[in-house]
Amino acid sequence: MTETPRQVPPSGKPSAIKESAKAVARLAAFVGVSPILVSFWMNAMFRGRNLALESRSQLLSLWPGLTGQYLRTAFLRQVLARCHHTVLVEFGTYFSQCGAMLDENVYIGPRCGLGLVHLERDVLLAANVQIPSGGKTHYFDDPSRPIREQGGERRLVTIGSGAWIGTGAIVLADVGAGTVVAAGSVVTRPLPSNVIAGGVPAKVIRNRFDAVPESAEATDAS
Repeated sequence: MTETPRQVPPSGKPSAIKESAKAVARLAAFVGVSPILVSFWMNAMFRGRNLALESRSQLLSLWPGLTGQYLRTAFLRQVLARCHHTVLVEFGTYFSQCGAMLDENVYIGPRCGLGLVHLERDVLLAANVQIPSGGKTHYFDDPSRPIREQGGERRLVTIGSGAWIGTGAIVLADVGAGTVVAAGSVVTRPLPSNVIAGGVPAKVIRNRFDAVPESAEATDAS
């Protein structure tokens, strides 16, 4: 399907020392992004919060490594509708809508572009996943007018808890909890929970927990 993201939630409970160190790192990251937060609020007064978010998240997306991960989360916790402190956002990822919501243990891979989304707990996004604000951000029904003049609408796209979106997928509709979306797929209609889906447009291939026939396993092995 695609490679497993580097971030995998630990099976055991973290030690008190480790949690204390993370708390200190989160505080340091908040202090580090304070100048960017100030510029965000000032810019938001004139250009609106979404435009201010997009430019600042693009800037912070360029900071590499662990430091960049902490800085991005510290910033997003202050400007998004919701962002849990356990969220991990990799290099090159940017956001465009302040109404986005990121729940516990969400992992967002490198070079993703996210609009009005709700990533429920334990969601995994691989690299280059694009989730704009639904499939009608631009109307194009009037042939006499340029598309840029026809407006559009944004709607919240929800990725259910525990879902995994593969590399390069484009998601325009809701994805159910525990569902796996294959790399390179384009989701144009809502997908149910606990299925494997793929293709352009994405269709349900099978239930995640159905037994795979031996003939299919042999074909995959060949």
